Amino acid sequence: MKKYLSIAFLVLIISCNNSTNNQSTEQPVINPISSGIPAPKDITVNIIGIYPHDTSAFTEGLQFYKNKLYEGTGDYEASALQIEDLKTGKVEKKHKMGTPDIFGEGIQVFKGKIYQLTWVNHFVNVYDENNIDKPIKTLQWPNEGWGMTNNGTDLIISDGSSNLYFVNPDDFKIKSTLQVVDNLGPVDQINELEYVDGFVYANVWQTDYIIKIDASNGHVVGKISLPDLLHQYAPGQYVEGRTDVLNGIAWDSTNNKMYITGKRWPKIFEVTLN
Repeated sequence: MKKYLSIAFLVLIISCNNSTNNQSTEQPVINPISSGIPAPKDITVNIIGIYPHDTSAFTEGLQFYKNKLYEGTGDYEASALQIEDLKTGKVEKKHKMGTPDIFGEGIQVFKGKIYQLTWVNHFVNVYDENNIDKPIKTLQWPNEGWGMTNNGTDLIISDGSSNLYFVNPDDFKIKSTLQVVDNLGPVDQINELEYVDGFVYANVWQTDYIIKIDASNGHVVGKISLPDLLHQYAPGQYVEGRTDVLNGIAWDSTNNKMYITGKRWPKIFEVTLN
């Protein structure tokens, strides 16, 4: 009996091996699953001005406020909060907040205060807008800190995921969370933010585009592609290994213009949107 069982077992193994050998080695094509959301529309820009930018600034947050540029920078010991003249690029005021352990991130001037995130340190520096020499208090933030903007009521914060967090500015408690989704699904690596008329414009880290997000539902409705912006308009000023990615959006609501830059970029671009 054992002999017949052994022969049957051997036949079964040979059969299975032959079946395996006959299978195709080609990998199946996996198509992205549609979210049911229309593909974002292309948004073009008109470049109407190009100005100098502080090339030591590893840009994490950018805001146009009272005709000045407010900028939060990262890169550990170089992390700072600074105020700049737009046309000349001159840094007029600067508060260094970085250490070997503290990496600065997005900023926001809101209701008389300036908020500055940290990347993985889980705290937020809060300054009086009239004095950036030292924080007036710190608040706790449970996630990574990336970008920040406001809708007139709440601060809106990104943490590198596909989420936007609507946050109480007084205690940094999360009031609601919105997932950013385009026609292919969730969009992560959401970075620097700017709120404009019901929409959030966001840099997507390590890309050369900015997405336009409907702040009511998280749907990506538009996309600004800016390939080779520096190479085209600042030839010879790109420093390999130092000049970094596109990151920095500031909106001039009075004149309906946007300012765009990147980490250690030599230029800031003044644009209008089509």
